[in-house]
Amino acid sequence: MTPHLIITTDNLTRRFGETVAVDGLTLAIEAGEVFGILGHNGAGKTTTVRLLNGVLGVDAGSARVFGLDPTREGVAVRRRTGVLTETPALDEKLTAHENLHIYAQFYDVPAAEIAPRARQLLRDFELDERAAEPVGGYSKGMKQRLALARTLIHQPELIFLDEPTGGLDPVATRRVHDLIRRLSHDGQHTVVLCTHNLAEAQKLCSRVAVMEQGRAVALGTPAELARSLWKGVRLEIELEAATAATALDALKRHAQARQVTWDAPADEPTGRASLWVSEPAALPDLLAALVHAGGRVYRFAPQEPTLEDVYFALHEEVVP
Repeated sequence: MTPHLIITTDNLTRRFGETVAVDGLTLAIEAGEVFGILGHNGAGKTTTVRLLNGVLGVDAGSARVFGLDPTREGVAVRRRTGVLTETPALDEKLTAHENLHIYAQFYDVPAAEIAPRARQLLRDFELDERAAEPVGGYSKGMKQRLALARTLIHQPELIFLDEPTGGLDPVATRRVHDLIRRLSHDGQHTVVLCTHNLAEAQKLCSRVAVMEQGRAVALGTPAELARSLWKGVRLEIELEAATAATALDALKRHAQARQVTWDAPADEPTGRASLWVSEPAALPDLLAALVHAGGRVYRFAPQEPTLEDVYFALHEEVVP
């Protein structure tokens, strides 16, 4: 079945003076995806979101959202999108109900539908018991959940989330993650997640684009990106500390082992060796070499490369 594309860009470019904020970006995002745009601050993530919502005009190339041109048809695009900015502004003197009511009016939600939608969202986001209180008394996590509820009040098909868990505690972060999963699994929403939180993207995103200086330097699933960068595997080995010296020497002398490190907390009976193995086929021989050297092995665990590994390899900070 041919995928239904919600967003397409072709050589999308935007400059601010001499600075190229988005540089020849070409993407295709399918309906129902949680698509990650990864990059450090200044990589072009927020500018891309603004271009796709018609808030900024393009300097070159093109974009289509729902088949519409955001530059010329931005109002029509924005009626079908929801955007959670990195620092969402809530009126803290108003209650949660009032914040949602006002935002719904901005988006011309029918008057008869505003109250029931707001009540349902407040229940969904576990805010209903304090919905009549001024938002200024809310915790950061509660404010973020209310901002998410506000983003959804007009029932957008496409949702842009810019660092949605920035500054949240682990419990609030888990709640936001659960909400994003629910949105993507209901078949009615597509989510574009802009983040520099690589572990978060690994958990939530089906595909990612890694941006640097406005360019997409990699695009694909986390597994695809890992396969394109590595033929080897990352290996973690738990060893008895008393026998580690000869075992580590055997690892370092092995032709397929690279970047061997050792971490052994004081007074602990075991420690952890980490390394890269150039060829997966060498793993049995490597284990045999450890045992032959007298090492007592408690755990021998090949690891799939993470998005963090991919990201740093692309940015030439770690090259296995």
